[in-house]
Amino acid sequence: MKEICRDLAKEQEDLDALVANLDDAGWDKPTPAEGWAIRDQINHLAYFDDRARLSATDPDGFTKHLQEALRNLQGFADGIIQNGRRMRPAELLAWWRKERAKLIEAFQPMDPKTRVPWYGPPMSVRSSATARLMETWAHGQDVADALKVRRKPTDRLKHVAHIGVTTFGWSYANRGLKVPEKPVRVELTSPSGELWTWGPEGAEDRVRGPAEDFCLIVAQRRNLADTALVITGPVASEWMSLAQCFAGPPGPGRKPGQL
Repeated sequence: MKEICRDLAKEQEDLDALVANLDDAGWDKPTPAEGWAIRDQINHLAYFDDRARLSATDPDGFTKHLQEALRNLQGFADGIIQNGRRMRPAELLAWWRKERAKLIEAFQPMDPKTRVPWYGPPMSVRSSATARLMETWAHGQDVADALKVRRKPTDRLKHVAHIGVTTFGWSYANRGLKVPEKPVRVELTSPSGELWTWGPEGAEDRVRGPAEDFCLIVAQRRNLADTALVITGPVASEWMSLAQCFAGPPGPGRKPGQL
């Protein structure tokens, strides 16, 4: 847990550096996520960092919250957005800083195998921390794109890539589709030049290319046409067309050329 919490904190710090000195107009700058400004991205992270802490420290309390949210999903989602839009930028940033610190404090001493509830399937607390890193990186990409900043990728992307691979079945089940039995081999070049692999070496279906591009696809932050990924086989092609490493209903993805 110390390793993933350290990497999560570093990912949060890097995003913090992008938004800390923005003026009010900057916080209201639209991002590629339709209808969302930069403030909405940070608000989203603050809220779900708080919910992740609740799921880890009070599973019964989180389950009660989830049952209430499911009664009116649209109202639940709208309420989160509107709460953040009522805050001043400084207040919103302070809230996110507080919630992410409390989250890491809660995560660090836990057994990584402890199961916790979430909005999708239950997961281990280590997977929950990995998911928070993925969310921070993905929403940070929206912020970077809005600011026209090219972030330098790091090997922390291995966490994002791993959750992208392990949500293969979720990507199908979330759309009501049968999960393919045929395996896919994933071979990714890390930012430092290391080769990361998942799946059997002899698999006919393959995904190869830069780790950052794979992460952008599974987080639905780029269209496949705008990446350098090389896809081989029908299952790999289908998976990359609907891959989704986050909880919630199927996302719309991005159109070609949409950053």
